[in-house]
Amino acid sequence: MASLETAAEHERILREIESTDTNCIGPTLRSVYDGQEHGLFMEKLDARIRNHDREIEKMCNHHFQGFVDSITELLKVRGEAQKLKSQVTETNRHLQENGKELTTSMEELRQCRVQQRNIATTIDKLTHCLPVLEMYSRLQEQMKAKRYYPALRTLEQLEQTCLPKAGQYRFCSIMAENIPKLRIQIRDTAMSQLRDFLESIRKHSDKIGETAMKQAQLQRSLDSSVSPQPRVLLGRRGRKGAPAAIRAGMGVNSLSEHDTGILDVEDEEEEDEVPGAQDLVDFSPVYRCLHIYTVLGLRDVFENYYRKQRRKQARLVLQPHSNMHETLEGYRRYFNQIVGFFVVEDHVLHTTQGLVNRAYVEELWELALSKIVAALRTHSSYCDDPDLVLDLKNLIVLFADTLQGYGFPVSQLFDMLLEIREQYGEILLKRWNITFRQVIDQDNYSPIPVSTEKEYRQYTSQCPFQDPELEKLPFPKKLPFSEFVPKVYCQLKEFIYACLKYSEDLHLSSTEVDDMIRKSTNLLLTRTLSHCLQYAIKKKNVGLAELVQVIINTTHLEQSCHFLEEFISNITNVPPDTVNATKLYGTSTFKDARHAAEAEIYTSLNAKIDQFLQLADYDWMAAVPGGENLAASDYLIDLIAFLKSTFSVFTNLPGKVAQTACMSSCKHISTSLMQLLLDPEVRQISMGALHQLDTDVKECESFARAGPVAGFQGDTLLLAFSDLRQLLDLFTQWDWSTYLADYGKPTCKYLRVNPHTALALLEKMKETSRKNNVFAQFRKTDRDRQKLIDTVIKQLRNLIAQHHT
Repeated sequence: MASLETAAEHERILREIESTDTNCIGPTLRSVYDGQEHGLFMEKLDARIRNHDREIEKMCNHHFQGFVDSITELLKVRGEAQKLKSQVTETNRHLQENGKELTTSMEELRQCRVQQRNIATTIDKLTHCLPVLEMYSRLQEQMKAKRYYPALRTLEQLEQTCLPKAGQYRFCSIMAENIPKLRIQIRDTAMSQLRDFLESIRKHSDKIGETAMKQAQLQRSLDSSVSPQPRVLLGRRGRKGAPAAIRAGMGVNSLSEHDTGILDVEDEEEEDEVPGAQDLVDFSPVYRCLHIYTVLGLRDVFENYYRKQRRKQARLVLQPHSNMHETLEGYRRYFNQIVGFFVVEDHVLHTTQGLVNRAYVEELWELALSKIVAALRTHSSYCDDPDLVLDLKNLIVLFADTLQGYGFPVSQLFDMLLEIREQYGEILLKRWNITFRQVIDQDNYSPIPVSTEKEYRQYTSQCPFQDPELEKLPFPKKLPFSEFVPKVYCQLKEFIYACLKYSEDLHLSSTEVDDMIRKSTNLLLTRTLSHCLQYAIKKKNVGLAELVQVIINTTHLEQSCHFLEEFISNITNVPPDTVNATKLYGTSTFKDARHAAEAEIYTSLNAKIDQFLQLADYDWMAAVPGGENLAASDYLIDLIAFLKSTFSVFTNLPGKVAQTACMSSCKHISTSLMQLLLDPEVRQISMGALHQLDTDVKECESFARAGPVAGFQGDTLLLAFSDLRQLLDLFTQWDWSTYLADYGKPTCKYLRVNPHTALALLEKMKETSRKNNVFAQFRKTDRDRQKLIDTVIKQLRNLIAQHHT
């Protein structure tokens, strides 16, 4: 079996050698040498070779004759071939000789074709390089002319289009290396211009704001002249009117290549038309820088930088000067800067896409509004000039209307103006307090004399006054009040006008304005004028005549309150009978002042009476007069003369005032004389002193009966002296039996005599009787009188004890 397999393998290898290319026979032979039957294979190979040799020999023997014939024919053909070669060689020689010129021409043609191809290639390369060079030259010109945005576009086209087409040249490599540097240069230059622009608008924001506010004021005046409707709708125009016109004109101006952001505006001539903000601001640096950074892919960087810088500028603009409150120009400059800032931001908002957005601007405005309100509250609190506060209010209204025209909410500013309104009212009250005091100090407290109809009409036109009886009198005549009345009434109207001026343009309804004016006028009446009237009444050296004139003046002012209410209704167009309308408190103010003046008259009269009574010098130990009549004391005669002259001045006073003053004076005299009798320092009183006092009281009663003031019924005024009269009658008539018997009865003759008073006076008379004469015990009449006094004293004490229990 092994030998058969070996033989089959060798047979296969031999077939493979016969059928395989000799280049690939190596692996086949290696398999033979690797095997164990090398010799056997060689024998088979030799046998195969011998077999093939025998087949070749057979084949050659079979074709030998044909081979010989072919060789013979080949030898014949060789001769013919030699002839043909000679002919071909000759023909080639002739052809070479004849084609030499053609070959030369063809070489020349080849050279021309090569040159033509080189020229075409050169033209093609130059066609791609020249645009690069031209564009680079244009880039250099644009950079030199500082036209950076077109330069950046050129740079982008050069890098993306032209340079790739030009090929790999040295100058192209240099240009490609310079492109990033040029971009950085353009970016830095644009940012530098933006910084210059930001610095310029920071310095000139007050001019921008001033222009915008002038535009708003001009538009407001045009609106008010065209339409009679109240200006309460101003500011709700949204983005119409002057601000819209300003915004429309604030487009990018023609690009001067040396723009700084602020155009030059000469102030030499004031034309009728106020220049718009677009005439002051060139926003091209902002737009250019925005475009450049957008192209560079750095828009977010630019937006963040711009907003950050503007926030810093906003903080600087919103920081007021420490002395801003001193002048209106300080406030005006502050407002102009703020308006200028937000006019710029509003324009940037509407002319750029996304550089600033509405949320950013509203955030800035909220920050600004809080700081503005805080600054105005602080600085306005230092102001004590109402004219400056009024000008400030008008400036704030213009400021608010200007910004409201740009769509910014300004309700907080108007709320703050209402707060300042309270402060303005306090400042007005202080000023009018000084004014009223000056009027009081300059008043002569005398009725106004008028000698002509013109003078009369002049005074009656200043304050409401109608008196038909006075009008019938011939000139010259006197008005009942002094200069104080028309001056005060005019000042009240001036105060109302001042309040009305502040209420203008605050977008308030007529009812609200009317209510504010009435409340302020009430404060003026109840606080300021009331205190001034108290000052006039209480000040030193004010006499009774002055107090009487004060009462007359306040009476006329009280009567004019109705006309004052009508005056307020006329200027506010609000009927006085409107529901919930505030009423003026002038009537109560003048009544209180009049009552204070009346009380002061009573007090002053009593003080004057006390001065006369201090002159009283009674001889309390005087003897009982003989048959001669006693005369009244000198001080009492002078006192009554004074009272008569004083009460004669009271003719213009209301009747009750004069009657009360007269009754008060008589009661005070009676009480004072009673106190003289009961004075603890007066230990002894004689019957003679009582007779003198009785004479003085009779003089007082005579004055009371004479009716120094009209209006008393019967002997009403005598009642002031009834206590003293009954006491003196009791002692001078020595009618103790009647007093003791009828005491406590309604019909008692001495009903007003108090037993304590009578007992005190008897004690003093007892001492007088005891010490009057050391020899009194030797006279029976004196002893009897002493016993009688002791008896009466004992009975009085029993009477007092009974009523006490």
